[in-house]
Amino acid sequence: MSQAVAPKLTAYGTLAALALLAALVLGRAELAVLGVPFGLALFAGLALARRPRLRVSFSVEHDRLLEGDEVGAVLELESDTAIEKLDLLLVLPRGVRIADGDNPRALRLAAGHPRTLELRLALTRFGGFLLGELRLRARDPLGFFVYEQHVDGDAPLRVYPRPEQVRSLLAPLETQVFAGNQVARTKGEGIEFADVRQFAPGDRIRRINWRASARRGSLWVTESSPERNADVILFLDTFAEARRVGGEGTFELGIRAAATLAARYLARRDRVGIVGFGGVVSWLLPASGVAHLYRIVDAFVQTEITLNYAWKDIDVIPRGTLPAKALVLAISPLLDERAQAALLDLRARGFDLAVVEVSPVPFTAAASGRDEQLAYRLWLLRREALRARFRRAGVPVTEWREGVPLAAPLEEIGAFRRSARFARV
Repeated sequence: MSQAVAPKLTAYGTLAALALLAALVLGRAELAVLGVPFGLALFAGLALARRPRLRVSFSVEHDRLLEGDEVGAVLELESDTAIEKLDLLLVLPRGVRIADGDNPRALRLAAGHPRTLELRLALTRFGGFLLGELRLRARDPLGFFVYEQHVDGDAPLRVYPRPEQVRSLLAPLETQVFAGNQVARTKGEGIEFADVRQFAPGDRIRRINWRASARRGSLWVTESSPERNADVILFLDTFAEARRVGGEGTFELGIRAAATLAARYLARRDRVGIVGFGGVVSWLLPASGVAHLYRIVDAFVQTEITLNYAWKDIDVIPRGTLPAKALVLAISPLLDERAQAALLDLRARGFDLAVVEVSPVPFTAAASGRDEQLAYRLWLLRREALRARFRRAGVPVTEWREGVPLAAPLEEIGAFRRSARFARV
C-alpha cells in the first residue's frame, strides 16, 4: 500500500514564488522585474512537472530463516514518466540491517523502463517482520517541485532463534503410554534390559535368559523396560526482564533456550506444549511432529514482554494444557512474584518441575556508592534465598548466564534430580 502527498516546492521554487508575491503586495516594480525570471522559470516548471506514477515491488528470497543468516532482497521500480532524481530509503525494523548495498540511495528512472535493485539483509534478531517499507522522493526536471511517497511493507519474514548448545535432555520422572525414545521406569515389552526373574507359567520361551538359567540351574527370564514418550511443558515467564540499553536481555536468552528445548524434545518423539505466562497468558496444547515445531517457534517469535499489573495465578491456564505426569520445564529470570508463586503452586500440585533461571545479574549495572553496593548485595542474597526456597520444595533450580552453554544448567538439574529423592505432595 502506498501513500502519495501533494507536491512541495523546493527552495528555488519558494524563492520565485516569494519574489512575485512581494511585488504584488508592496507594489514595487523593481521587485516584479527581479521576480520575472523566477516567475518564468516557475511557470515553466509547472508546465513540465508531472506527478510520477511509481510502481514498487519488494520481495525476499526466503520467508523463514535463522537468526544470524543473510537473505537476498530484490526491489523493482518502474515509472510512467522519467524521473531525473529519485531518493530512496528502505526503512528496516530492529533486528534487520543492510549487509550489502546502499541505503539510502539516489538514482534515475527512465520512462517505462523498470529498474531492479538487489540487496543483502543481515538478520541480527529473531522476530516476525514485514519488509519493504519505502520512503521515496522524486523531483521534477527543473527542480522546483518534490513529490514524496510512502510505501508500506508487505513482504513477510520470520526469523527463528538460533539454537543453543545442548548435549542431553532432562528425563521426566514418569512417561506416558505412547511409544517413544524414553525408557520407562515400569517393566514391559521393550528392548532395554530391566531385570531377570524366575520363569513363571505363561512366559514366552524367547524371553528365557539361557546364561542365567545355566548358571543357576533353573529357568530364568529377562525383563525389559518399554520405550515410551513424555509430555514436556515449556513454561516461559514473560512478566519481567532485565536488559542492557540498546542490547539484548533475559527475554531473548529465554526464547532461544525454549526454542532449542522444543526442537530437541520433539526430535525425540515426545509431546511438547508451551505456556507463555506474563502480561498476556498464551499456550499451546502438547503435540508432536514437525508441523507442531513450526507452531511452537512461530508462537515464540510473536511472544513479547507485556506490562500488566493484574495478579495472575496458574488457575487461568486450562487444565488440558498441563497434563498429568508432564515434565514442566520453566525458563524464567525469577524477577516477578506472580511467576514465582505460579511455579510453587505447580510444585504443590505434584507436577514434575524444574527451573532454568535466566540470570539477570549480568544485565544489572555495577554499584558505585556505599549504599548502592549494600543494596546490590542484599538483592543477590534475596535471590539466593529464593533459590533455596525452591530447592526446599523439591524443585531443582539452576542459574544460566549469558555466554554459558545451555547444556551446563541442564546437567546441573540432572545431577540434582539424581541425588534428590522425589516426594509426592
